[in-house]
Amino acid sequence: MREGSGATDRRVWRRDSIAVAMHTNPTTPPYTSLVAVGDSFTEGMSDLLPDGSYRGWADVLAARMAARTPGFRYANLAVRGKLIGQIVDEQVEVAAAMRADVVTLVGGLNDTLRPKCDMIRVRDLLTEAVERLAPSCGRLVLMRSPGRQGPVLERFRPRMEQLFACVEELAGKHGAVVVDLYGAPALADPRLWDVDRLHLTAEGHRRVAEAVWQTLGYEPEDAEWHVPLPATAPPDWVARRIADVRFARQHLLPWIGRRLTGRSSGDGRPPKRPELLPYEARA
Repeated sequence: MREGSGATDRRVWRRDSIAVAMHTNPTTPPYTSLVAVGDSFTEGMSDLLPDGSYRGWADVLAARMAARTPGFRYANLAVRGKLIGQIVDEQVEVAAAMRADVVTLVGGLNDTLRPKCDMIRVRDLLTEAVERLAPSCGRLVLMRSPGRQGPVLERFRPRMEQLFACVEELAGKHGAVVVDLYGAPALADPRLWDVDRLHLTAEGHRRVAEAVWQTLGYEPEDAEWHVPLPATAPPDWVARRIADVRFARQHLLPWIGRRLTGRSSGDGRPPKRPELLPYEARA
């Protein structure tokens, strides 16, 4: 996380790769609007609500901010499966036109998970997104996305770290702040990830919301969001193999099928909150 200019005076330092901020001014930051841009991570998968829709960290964050600020407005333009080029083409200009106090941008990770990925193009597109969003909002928030422990992360780690290096560089150049979720030990724990192994659980999303909340200058509600879960006995060999088979049948094979046919889980799906309107929690 990087220190940015603003009304709240902060001292920022690193502890075990986690950015921690001390707020010398406990007043509520004057943010009156939030626009979230990105893919399934920002849409909220897999924080499932009873009606079959997803909540996610951005909704949780918006609810907290709205509780502090009457008339608070919120839009979430994120759609699952979107690549950084689609985010730039479909969301960035819309978000910039909203002139929000806070804009969050998380994108590019879906690109890094593709068998063929042009990281130079990803970098160029992410740069374009930041250059268009930074001048249009009061505070631009970027992230080093969380990574689940396991062979998938290890396979794609070099690309992810290239992406995150670009995020850090762009933040420094354009005055954005960076939330370091990748360096948070708790968010690497498989227990905070859904059975699809790609999306966080409700508890994972809550911790992300807390991380962004603190980055924006609000007093912590959970200062230990990054602390690992208590240790438990790992599942036995049989349970792991059953989980592996279920994962392959329900999630991996459909994902491969979409890649082979050029389809995406977000094809034809509109954003869940396409307009910047006063926040109202869904039942």
